[in-house]
Parts: sequence; C-alpha cells; structure tokens
Amino acid sequence: MPFASLLSPFSFLLSPFSFLLSLLSPLPPIPSPRRLLTQLFEAAVAGAQPRAATRDAVAALEIPPAAAIWVIALGKAAHAMAAGAVEGLAGRQRDLAGGVIVAPSATSGLSLPRAIEPALTHLRVVAGDHPIPGARSLAAADAIGETAASVREGDHVIVLVSGGGTSLAAAPAPDVKDFSQDDLAELYASLVTSGADITAINAVRKRFARWAGGRLALALAQAWVHCLIVSDVVGDDVASVSSGPCVGDPVTARDLVPRLERSGVWARIPDAARRHLSAVASGDAPETPKPHDPAFAHVAIRVIVSNANAVSAAAAAARTAGIDEVTVAEVPLSGEASIAGVRLASELMARQKRARGADARKSKCVIWGGETTVTFAGSGTPSEEALGGRNQELALAAARSLDDDGEQMSRIAILAAGTDGRDGPTDAAGAIVDGTTWRAVETAGRDPAADLASHAAHRALGAAGALLTTGPTGTNVMDIVIGLIL
Repeated sequence: MPFASLLSPFSFLLSPFSFLLSLLSPLPPIPSPRRLLTQLFEAAVAGAQPRAATRDAVAALEIPPAAAIWVIALGKAAHAMAAGAVEGLAGRQRDLAGGVIVAPSATSGLSLPRAIEPALTHLRVVAGDHPIPGARSLAAADAIGETAASVREGDHVIVLVSGGGTSLAAAPAPDVKDFSQDDLAELYASLVTSGADITAINAVRKRFARWAGGRLALALAQAWVHCLIVSDVVGDDVASVSSGPCVGDPVTARDLVPRLERSGVWARIPDAARRHLSAVASGDAPETPKPHDPAFAHVAIRVIVSNANAVSAAAAAARTAGIDEVTVAEVPLSGEASIAGVRLASELMARQKRARGADARKSKCVIWGGETTVTFAGSGTPSEEALGGRNQELALAAARSLDDDGEQMSRIAILAAGTDGRDGPTDAAGAIVDGTTWRAVETAGRDPAADLASHAAHRALGAAGALLTTGPTGTNVMDIVIGLIL
C-alpha cells in the first residue's frame, strides 16, 4: 500500500499543522527599491490607460441607429482613446463616417485587434508639436477644421480629449487680430517657463488658440457632441484639459489680467498677447465663448480617466507587493518642483524617525499625485545648459535632502515621474533617487547643486544613473511621486 494511503486516515491531523507551517513560512522578498518603484509606476500607468475606459464609455453612448458618427481625438492619449472608441462602436456594429487623430506621433505603438484596423483607417492621423506649437500644429488645426466642416446637422461627434492638445493643434484663433503662428509659439514658450500652474497657463492660451475655449464645440454646433476626457489637471477641471475645446471659458479677461499681474506672469508674456488681453478686458475685442452660451446645449462632457486612477492602482500594487503601510496623500502635488522635492523628502524622513520598536521594521509607501511647476529666473528663457523637467528637478532636490540627513536615511527611495512617459524636453519620464544619489552625481564629476540651480537636473541624474526612461505610455494624467521606506 502506498505511504500516502497509509496517512490518509490521519490527514485531518496534518491539516492544522500544514496551516501553521504556512504562517511561519517567509513571505516573498520585497524587490530592490528601484525595481519595486518601477513596478509601482508601471501599475500606476496601467491603471490610467484610457483605451478600455473609452471603449466602455463609447459603448454606453445613446446614438440613434441612423446617425453618422465622427471621431475627433486630440492629445497625448489620442491614439489609445481613438482605438477604444472604435472598439466600443464595433461592439454595437456601428461604423465611422470619418474623423481625425491629433497626437504627438503619427504612429500609435498600440497592439490592435485586426477587427478594428479597417475602421481606424477612416481616421486621418496628424502629428502636432509639443510643447511649443509650430508648422505641424498649424497643419493639425487645419485637419480638425476639415473634419468639422464635413459634419452635418444631426450627426454625432465623439470628441476625445487628453492633455497636450492645446499645443498639438495650436493655431491662432481667427478673432485675435494680427497674431501669427510665430506669435503663438512665443506666447506658449513664455508661459511654459513662467512657473504658473497648468490652469493659469491654459486660461491664457485658450484665448489665442483656434480650437480652445469651447471653439470646437461651436464649430460643431449643428451636431451632437459627446466629449470624453482623460484629465491631466488638478481637480479634473474640464475647462482646463487641453484648454477646453468643447467647454465654455468661465474666466473673463477683466478678471484674468489682474491675476496675471499679481502673479508676475503678465510681465513675461509678449507685448502682442498683452495688447489683445487688454483690448478684451476693456471691451474693445470679443470675449471667449462662455459656459452659458446656448451653443453648448448640444454638448455632453464626462471625465473617464484621471490621476486618481493612477494613484489608486499604484497603492493597490504596493499592498500586493507586501508593503506593510501604504498611504495616499490627500493634498494634490503642486507648487515649485524643487521646493516640493525638499518637502516630500522631509515628510518621508520624519516618518522614518518617528518609527519605534516593531514599527521601525515596517516597510512604508507614500504616494502623491498632481503636478508641480518650474520657474525660470530673469527673462524666463532657459539657458542652453538647462535640461530637465519638473519631476527630475523634484527628484534631485529630494536627493539633496536625503544626503543632508546622512546614513540614517539610507532606507528611503523616491520616484518622481510623468505618467505620459516624458518629463520636460527629455526622453526620461522622471527619476528614482535615494540617499546615495547626490554623492553619485559628485563622483561622476558634476556639481549637483549647480545643476539644480540651473535647472539641469537631467544631466545630473543621468550622470548618477538615476533617470527613469519608459518611452510614451499612451496616457497622460499628470505626475506621480512614490516614496518608499524599506
């Protein structure tokens, strides 16, 4: 008789013993800080992917069987959202009349089912410029205009909006006199380096861009518009995402100009832009379309993905990885990047110092979501040496704080990255730093303090091997910062 058969009558005695052994067995080891942070960031990006969310939202739209359907996808997530829309329509056996995709690249990089590829050929693809609009953005704006002109009364237009669209399809608005594409580029460049947050920046840009501030919805006034949004702004303000192409502008120039003067942004923007804003404020030039305009009655707007999705997914992944204590910050990340880096590092160091006894051995994770800013001094024009982004600057500032506190902070590591996979004018999404990073920059022959002061964080972090490079992610829901205490 097999030995197992001899034991079978006593298996009930072995079961409790096996259960106790399982409790005593060690848990799978937590990966290295860099590897774990990378995995958590990947989980955040996966949690904010817009394709499935767009597919489900489009599948639920109420569109009459005989209505022609158009798609206009605009922003960094345009390819993924367009693919999701086509999938949602295919599930209802609905075809596209046509449309356009305006994205940073003409290629999507997506793996698509063959069944939807023919439908996507009905959508023209145009690559625009970002963050400063140029000739490609002008062509993209024209492509949107051609699609809008083809829409007929009673048609349904699915407008898919994600961050970056303000620049990708930027051309001068026709109601702004004597304002060229070069003037628009100069305005955008001055705003990007002003240190203003994205809401303030878009409050200005929407007054000069052809499809911003609700102007796209007005051009589609004869149709029914379903606007689905992947939000890249704090508070998911639909009037700010890509400068609200289907949303009336709630801000008047009379209120905006004093705000710009108080913040110092007014002095940074070009004279031509100041003249136009002053003319609108005094009533000598027309205001932007306002939310109460009856033309917006045909528009339905819904946010389908936001930064909260990314943060929640990262938190869930941290718990699954075995982190003992996972905290999601309640206050959105904002403010000057270098100052935020010091503040977040200080919060993590304080948590470690407060830990006593058994709590001191617990692994901890804190997750922040939002978006910081970088202010360039003087004229607001970056020097040739300056290269980086808000996340890299935040990370380098945090690395200095960790270094200042010495060896006792060796258990702390921080990731700061943009969910779109690109931080500033670089190929990096952000960076991962710890208590050794600052010294590693020095060992590599660079002065990290000088790099931080001159906004050259990319060069410093690259020298230390601290950059995080992911490539385009297909989504764009602001930034995420993850702090680990292991």
